[in-house]
Amino acid sequence: MGDPQFAELNTTTLDGRALPLGELRHHADAIPFLSDKRLVLVEGMLARFDPRRKASDEGEDAEEEPNPELKQQLLEYLSNVPPTTQLVFVESKKLAANNAALKFAEKDKKHAQVKLFAAPPADQLSDWVIDRIEQKGGAIDFSAANDLALAIGSDLRALDNEIEKLIVFKNGEPIRRDDVRMLVASAQESNIFELVDALGQKKTQRALELLHEQLRHNANEFYLLTMITRQYRLLLQVRDLSTRGMQTDVIQKQLGLHPFVARKIADQARHYSVAQLEGVMNKLLEVDVSLKTSRLEPTLALDLLVIDLTTK
Repeated sequence: MGDPQFAELNTTTLDGRALPLGELRHHADAIPFLSDKRLVLVEGMLARFDPRRKASDEGEDAEEEPNPELKQQLLEYLSNVPPTTQLVFVESKKLAANNAALKFAEKDKKHAQVKLFAAPPADQLSDWVIDRIEQKGGAIDFSAANDLALAIGSDLRALDNEIEKLIVFKNGEPIRRDDVRMLVASAQESNIFELVDALGQKKTQRALELLHEQLRHNANEFYLLTMITRQYRLLLQVRDLSTRGMQTDVIQKQLGLHPFVARKIADQARHYSVAQLEGVMNKLLEVDVSLKTSRLEPTLALDLLVIDLTTK
C-alpha cells in the first residue's frame, strides 16, 4: 500500500450485510490517490449468498438460493475489478462450501484466493501459546502456557498482547507460572478462584496462604475484598438460579459469564445454600465498613475474614 499516510486515504471498509452492488462498485472503481493501489474491505457480504434450507411442498428440506440477482451481478463484477484495487471480503463465520463466491474463487485462483483463519480449539491453546512465544524468540514452561491460555481464553489478539508483555519482562529468560500470575490480570483473577475454593472448602491455612500470596504481589486490600465480594455475589446468583431449576449453560448466558467461569462457579456454589451465601454477603459488608472507617488494619481485617468464613 506504499506510504502509510496515503495508504489510509486509499483504504475503505464497508458493511456488506446490506450493501448494494452499486455502492461497492463506486468504492472499488475509484482511482487510487497518490498511490498505486486501493484497498476495499467488505465485511459480511458473502454470507448473504450461503444457501438456506426451506421446507418443500413434499415436506422435505430443500436448498433455497438467496439473492440470486445480486449474486449474479457480483460474480460478473469480480471478473472486472480494476487492477489498481485490492478487494477483500471478510467473514466472521466460515462460509458454506457451496457458497457461490467461494466457487468463483476456486475457478480463478490466478486472481482470487481464499484463506481460513480458524482459532485453535480450547485443548490446543496451550500449544499455540508455546509456538507463538518460540516464534518471537522466547520460551515458556508448559504449566505457565496452560495458565495463560486458561486465563485469556481463545481471544488470540489478547493472548498475543500478553505474550509480548511477558517476553519483554523476562528479557530472554523462560516464562514461569509466577510470571503469568503476577503480570496477567486475568490470571490474577483466577487466583481469586483458588482463594474462594479454599474458603468454600473450609481450608483455613490454604486460604490464608493464597491471601498473603496476593498481598506479596502488591495486591491492594480493597481490591482483594472487591474481588472476593464479586465472586460471592456470583456464587449467590448462580446458587439462587440453580435452586430454581436453571441449568448451568442457561445461567452462563443469563449472567454473561465465560463458560469456564460459569462451570467453576457452579461447582463452588454447591458448597453453600442460598441462606449461607446471604450471610457471607452480610459479613463482607461488615468488613467493607470496617476498612472504610479504619476500625481495623486492612491486612488484619482480611485475615479475620478468612478465619471467620472457614471456621463458621
